[in-house]
Amino acid sequence: MSINRRDFMKTLGIAGVTMAIGKDLKAAKTDDSKTEFYGVLYDSTRCVGCQTCEVSCAEANNLPESSDELVAGVVRNTSESRRTVINSFNTSKGEVFSKKQCMHCSQPACTAACLTQAMYKTHEGPVIWRGDKCMGCRYCMVSCPFDIPKFEYHSANPKIQKCDMCFERQKEGKIPACVENCPAEALLFGPRRELIKEARRRILENPDQYVDYIYGENEAGGTGFLQLSPVPFDELGLNMKIQKSSYPELSKGFLYSVPSIFVLWPAVLLGIHQATKDNNVNEDEHE
Repeated sequence: MSINRRDFMKTLGIAGVTMAIGKDLKAAKTDDSKTEFYGVLYDSTRCVGCQTCEVSCAEANNLPESSDELVAGVVRNTSESRRTVINSFNTSKGEVFSKKQCMHCSQPACTAACLTQAMYKTHEGPVIWRGDKCMGCRYCMVSCPFDIPKFEYHSANPKIQKCDMCFERQKEGKIPACVENCPAEALLFGPRRELIKEARRRILENPDQYVDYIYGENEAGGTGFLQLSPVPFDELGLNMKIQKSSYPELSKGFLYSVPSIFVLWPAVLLGIHQATKDNNVNEDEHE
């Protein structure tokens, strides 16, 4: 059987969860029909490209402020120092802006691939990274269909950087910083079901203003970050080939078609990580 590097790494991570943690992947499945996930609706028809969301995000997460200027057609990506970016596109309806950040999937591939549950889907909806559990395997990076998690390669104490929907702020009763500070009200925070209802209302009441599609409603099994657009989403650089089923769901059958080393190696890595962690604890106790 022939698989490419991306499929190989994805299989390693997801298979490792089944073998090392001893859970059926169905148990890790999160059903947002029973859980009231929260999310963010981004309306690109209202966005003015001011980048206030970027500045607010950097301030809220102690990240350096970006000095990049928007240039139509020049795509800026998220990085270890930027959790969200605004891009400008020349489209069939003129200049249109688009916001890129973590999609906060309802059934994330990154959490399924994570051997130690460092990448974690909260009950409230945000997908967060927990540094105290991370073993540095970076399976979350290669498994993400949206290419979001970023690793601080040049740091002495590297972290995985990605939008966490300001989860700490949410626990304090606040809304995400980008939503709170958007002057054009292009961002709306709330229960995912309510956001979808609002998006459909806007499309129904203004059919000439919107494409009849909510990006994120079904992509990768559904996401917490949703987007409306006045033009086809591929004109904004969004991947329209993302499958509608969740990636963890489709990976289950794949586990039976790979050599045993693919399945066992993540368990070995997990054992090494746990042993190292235990040794560090023992050393601290003897000091």
